[in-house]
Amino acid sequence: MSMKGFLTGVVFFLVTCIPFNAQNLIGYHEKDIRGYMKQNQKNMVLQGMTFNNTYRYLKYADRSQTQTLFFFLSADSVCRSVRLICDKTLKDKKVSELNSLYKPLGNNLWEEEKNGVKYSVELKDEDWTFNISITTKPAN
Repeated sequence: MSMKGFLTGVVFFLVTCIPFNAQNLIGYHEKDIRGYMKQNQKNMVLQGMTFNNTYRYLKYADRSQTQTLFFFLSADSVCRSVRLICDKTLKDKKVSELNSLYKPLGNNLWEEEKNGVKYSVELKDEDWTFNISITTKPAN
């Protein structure tokens, strides 16, 4: 095996062993998200913070550039939704993680309940990637 092939295998192994990064931090303030990520997701690096008329978000990416994590914020810098975009090679691993972390509701849909609030977790396939979105479910 060539050195390049060996290194590719090591990187793939490390990437697929990384725990799920789309933590449900809805309701957290921007500074608390930064603290959480620094402490608990050391494999994710802050890529920037965007504040414009349309979106306000924190963007993190892993060092291998196979996962990008967005925390969408309200005007007062509180997280309103989370989106993780992943390379297709990670899909089976991420679905297994979603099944272990959340209550499955059907094809590519899960639910979480915390402190009396229900959250929707949805996986959507794209051409080269897939994304996992966490949003608050409307109260019935």
